[in-house]
Amino acid sequence: MQDDTIFSDRMLSLGLARVSEAAAIASARLIGSGDEKAADQAAVDAMRRQLNMLDISGVVVIGEGERDEAPMLYIGEEVGTGNGPGVDIALDPLEGTTLTAKDMPNALAVIAMGPRGSMLHAPDVYMDKLAIGPGYEEGLVTLDMSPTERIETLARAKGCDPSDLMVCVLERPRHQALVEEIRATGARIRLITDGDVAGVIHCAETRKTGVDMYMGSGGAPEGVLAAAAMKCMGGQIQGRLTFRNDDERARAAKAGITDLDRIYTRDEMVTQHVIFAATGVTDGSIVTGAKRDGDFLETETILMRSKTGSVRRLYYRQNNN
Repeated sequence: MQDDTIFSDRMLSLGLARVSEAAAIASARLIGSGDEKAADQAAVDAMRRQLNMLDISGVVVIGEGERDEAPMLYIGEEVGTGNGPGVDIALDPLEGTTLTAKDMPNALAVIAMGPRGSMLHAPDVYMDKLAIGPGYEEGLVTLDMSPTERIETLARAKGCDPSDLMVCVLERPRHQALVEEIRATGARIRLITDGDVAGVIHCAETRKTGVDMYMGSGGAPEGVLAAAAMKCMGGQIQGRLTFRNDDERARAAKAGITDLDRIYTRDEMVTQHVIFAATGVTDGSIVTGAKRDGDFLETETILMRSKTGSVRRLYYRQNNN
């Protein structure tokens, strides 16, 4: 007999896919609309509805802000029917609001779930991130290395020249010096405008995406989501929180973080087995975007379990009327 208090990743995985599908379908109707807020809100509302259908006692630990920023899926919000296992949930109902509003690639609806206490409660600050794909010695590259050292080390491990490597970097003014140093090594750069969860995942599918490494700073909550994906795919990621002012340090303290300089590994950000789902909103390197076909809407979802290392691709077709 199934014990409803135990986290069963196998039983919950399809339900999680339905959650990301619902968010993607809702926001897909606003692709190219130019309205970022409306697209995000549509994804949030659809994701919440689906989450509340699941037999879980869920708490959002990585969400879209604090409680006073409702109606977003806020940190600490309780979701699910309450009849089931206690779970941590990390989510981004629409990773790439700007990408959706402008009909640009790699917008995703993303969610991860694990047993209660399995995910780092990252405050809403920046995180310096470094990621590579599976198949390398643990800790091959680290945040303590310079960007040049990271590239040279990875090139040696791959048996190639730095010029053969592609590094993914979020296109921001703060990354100008980083970009210059990377290019000085001979390595190439794929600049992305938004969506660094997708950017990190690209490292785990190098043959498909051509990306070998991810570097740079972005949101800390997205770092935990990316760590959940890498735990499922076998890749490596490190993260270190960065702070611009005392207010951000206070947010870290509120989240229970005492060592502000700590470098978190993948398994420190996500300590137990998790499940992860991402559904394409716009076309991307990981999954195709939502498509209209007459009266129907089609989506593609990547669904992963870290316990087994399984990666499934699910195609869903529903009447759009």
